[in-house]
Amino acid sequence: MESVWMEDIKIRRREALPGDMEAPAAVIGAGLAGILTAYYLKQAGIRPVVLEADRIGSGQTKNTTAKMTSQHNLIYGWLIRAFGSRMAEHYAMANEAAIGEYERLISEKGIACDFVRCPSYLYSRTGAELLKQEAQAAQSLGIKASFGTDCELPFSVAGVTRFEDQARFHPLKFLAEMAEEVEIYEQTKVLKVEDRKVETDRGTVTAEHIVFASHYPFINVPGYYFARMHQERSYVVALEDAGRPKGMYLGIDRDGLSFRTCGNFLLLGGGSHRTGVNRRGGAAAGLMSAKGGVGDRYGMLRDRARELYPGCHEVARWSAQDCMTLDGLPYIGRFSRHRPCWYVATGFGKWGMTTAMVSARILTALIGGRDCPEADIFSPGRHFTAKAAKKLAVHGAYTVKGLAKHLLPGGNKEIIPNCPHMGCRLEWNPDEESYDCPCHGSRFDSKGHLIDGPAQTDCRKKIQH
Repeated sequence: MESVWMEDIKIRRREALPGDMEAPAAVIGAGLAGILTAYYLKQAGIRPVVLEADRIGSGQTKNTTAKMTSQHNLIYGWLIRAFGSRMAEHYAMANEAAIGEYERLISEKGIACDFVRCPSYLYSRTGAELLKQEAQAAQSLGIKASFGTDCELPFSVAGVTRFEDQARFHPLKFLAEMAEEVEIYEQTKVLKVEDRKVETDRGTVTAEHIVFASHYPFINVPGYYFARMHQERSYVVALEDAGRPKGMYLGIDRDGLSFRTCGNFLLLGGGSHRTGVNRRGGAAAGLMSAKGGVGDRYGMLRDRARELYPGCHEVARWSAQDCMTLDGLPYIGRFSRHRPCWYVATGFGKWGMTTAMVSARILTALIGGRDCPEADIFSPGRHFTAKAAKKLAVHGAYTVKGLAKHLLPGGNKEIIPNCPHMGCRLEWNPDEESYDCPCHGSRFDSKGHLIDGPAQTDCRKKIQH
């Protein structure tokens, strides 16, 4: 179940870390955020080394739908209310600038990565008022936004919010070229970070600056990111002989879908849920799996595809995992006031393309000692909103429940393992055939081998079938 991005690109392999070394900066993670951060650090005269546990782009970058947009669902009206117009404008302009910076790099370096400028839309089939408000809020911050009722989707809508001059591209083709610009060591797993030392299974890197760009920070203290984020999974099917809209679309309704053209294919996405929590209700509910829990989100997407595009057929399917912060904004900046030489880029939600570029530019400015006004809205130390407080209570409830469940025996003579990260009970995900952690989002295959962090090791208990 690999994404369409994996089919036509082979990224050159790199050697593992050859042993202990020193460098001005160490970047943990060779996804889009890590590679771009390393690139801009190098441009600023700061030599970075990138440490990757697996392969370049092997984490979340390969599973994106690669929408390059500042349109991050219904966000700008709330940003203005919660943080004020100045900080909201920083968020808007940072993401708009990110699209332009991608275009500049792609043009200057001649990167063939299917970059296309196109409009991006939010749509609703049930109501238009929220979309009107969002268009007005975005306009007030300098974004070319408008409200309307016309769109290319094969069903009627109550309204759409349109953002002009957004973009789409092939993320791995871009990443492969940018990776040639920086020093990367693959198959080098970071085990521990203490002060200025990054300890790996291949040696220790001593660095003046350390950047955590590994999707979810695996260090719990300081920072406490495990208490400030959860993870969500969402699902995509690539369809042939379906519609190919020029714009990109995202539904704001409860059962809304994502639409995005990719060459001759249509990428249809949906079915989002908290990782490790597989219950769903309503018309889109799936079937009970043999191991318990609700699954078949791919089946739901196939059913919707057949309804919307009769005669289409599936050519690929995959899922993505996204870190969701308490207030919905990324954490980009200093890791903690207790570790002034550590930096973090995490919590991108479902908007990793522009946010990766925003992260790279902010972190490079901070490390280089340059002024960066837009860093305020992304700072991990920003003020705590009412929305964040509510999410913290919900996240805490899931964590308490997950920790309590590990005391209970597994059913059907099956040993349900505990997550080695913090001991939460894992739940079976029938769509991906994986054991997922509802507390912090770690994932393991059916044998207990680690797929996604923040856990760093396989399950300690053997899983019996």
